[in-house]
Amino acid sequence: MDALHGILALGAAGVAAAWAALAAECPRREGEIRLVVRADDMGACHAVNEACLRTFREGIVRTVEVLVPGPWFPGAAEMLRDCPGLDVGVHLCLTSEWDRCKWGPLTRASSLMDRDGHFRPMTRQRKDFPPDTGFVEAGPRPEEVEQELRAQIEKARRHIPRVSHLTAHMGAATATPELREIALRLAREYGLPLEPPALKPFRAWKGSGTTPEEKEQAFLEALERLGPGTWLFVEHPGLDVPEMRALGHPGYANVAADREGVTRVFTSARVKEAVRRRGIRLLGYAEALK
Repeated sequence: MDALHGILALGAAGVAAAWAALAAECPRREGEIRLVVRADDMGACHAVNEACLRTFREGIVRTVEVLVPGPWFPGAAEMLRDCPGLDVGVHLCLTSEWDRCKWGPLTRASSLMDRDGHFRPMTRQRKDFPPDTGFVEAGPRPEEVEQELRAQIEKARRHIPRVSHLTAHMGAATATPELREIALRLAREYGLPLEPPALKPFRAWKGSGTTPEEKEQAFLEALERLGPGTWLFVEHPGLDVPEMRALGHPGYANVAADREGVTRVFTSARVKEAVRRRGIRLLGYAEALK
């Protein structure tokens, strides 16, 4: 724990090297393959909450990220109190991406809101979106960003005391060097690591047009390629139910079917058997960085 506090006291320039040094000191079996499977966006809707917990209880997920401003955060917090073994991170949120389901800042900070009081939908302005829908281009004031992220961390800790780390929803909270420094400063202050770079990320499939069967096969092949070390796989479980079918935004209308496929992969008997056969150790962020 002393080593962890020392890392959190560093600036951005030294944090990656320090995490790598701490990782090298942790006792591990030689040649062990370790995998952190992360499920994002609890709090966005009830179907996401249900899917995230299903992928933990019945599958390979060991870490979930919670959107504190999300409309279903209270439900997520209640459900997580009944899952004490599941690692939880604060998914620092400055965007609200769906067309028909919106949320906004806890602090009501004017530079973070659109004219309806919601977060803007995208981290950066996209050509296929209306004007003033990019967070970075809207010119968020640094002091309001810090106040908002601080409010999210403190609310999360009130309702889910065991939160262990911070991540950035859609990358917005770390989208520029100035924003990243704010997030790192809060990480140091609260003793919650920010997306530790000692974990090696990988992808298994490309795009939202892949079927559940294609996702499963791609993930199985990715598992076979993993070598020793600590790996990170990030995805978004969901359920193909009316609540999630009502979500979507330009370019992503099939969100419910796509994210149901993620849930099926994470709970797949074939995937669980491959993890067992290869001796892959599943763990959450907190365990990976002890």
